[in-house]
Amino acid sequence: MVTVLMIEDNEDVAQALQRVLQREGYDVSHYATGREGADAILRDRPDVVVLDLTLPDIDGLDVCQEVREAGYDGGILMVTARSDELDRVLGLDYGADDYLAKPYGLAEMQARVRALARRATRAVGSTAASVPAAGPTASAAPAEGSTHPPGTPDLQLDTHTRRVTVAGADLALTAKEFDLLAILHGAGGGVVTREDLMAQVWDEHWFGSTKTLDVTIGRLRQKLQGAGSRAEIVTVRGVGFRLDTG
Repeated sequence: MVTVLMIEDNEDVAQALQRVLQREGYDVSHYATGREGADAILRDRPDVVVLDLTLPDIDGLDVCQEVREAGYDGGILMVTARSDELDRVLGLDYGADDYLAKPYGLAEMQARVRALARRATRAVGSTAASVPAAGPTASAAPAEGSTHPPGTPDLQLDTHTRRVTVAGADLALTAKEFDLLAILHGAGGGVVTREDLMAQVWDEHWFGSTKTLDVTIGRLRQKLQGAGSRAEIVTVRGVGFRLDTG
């Protein structure tokens, strides 16, 4: 069952949304403060988080940043009453996968949660299908699906276990960051258009601006650079992106 964790301080809103999501078959938990919610995210690792930006104790942006830095890679839908585009972009920059402005319709909320839940289900399925058998020789051979781009011995990407390493060290990526990197890597240095990336990573149910692609690409670039990888995501102006493997 897909698990959804909601952080919302308005009890009436929380109860209404919880009932709607439970009717869709989700296991929904609710927290009214950012501190309680952040602790629960890192403890329970839900598939999807619905995170209100304005909370009574700590800002939703801080919650988002904290859990991402701690390695949480599930879907985060940030809900905000702030109309300024800068706030929405900041939310994406801090690690949110999607945002929804208040007031919103419950049908749109359901659609956005479904989209994030589908991606979580696919990620779990890919990982479960590739778990190696236990035993002393399980790690002796590279996992099927792992790739090692020419010219970048530091970067390895395994599409089955959804694991990325740089110089042997794990690189923590969100689900969408991994999907973007895997698609660019699979193109073998070729250009992937913005439209193709949006369709494959955010799928046909995406409602938001394509700026979320640029924000996610920016986070991915920072992580690769921070880990010391020579791989670089290059912008091809007016077309899309390609992965330069050096």
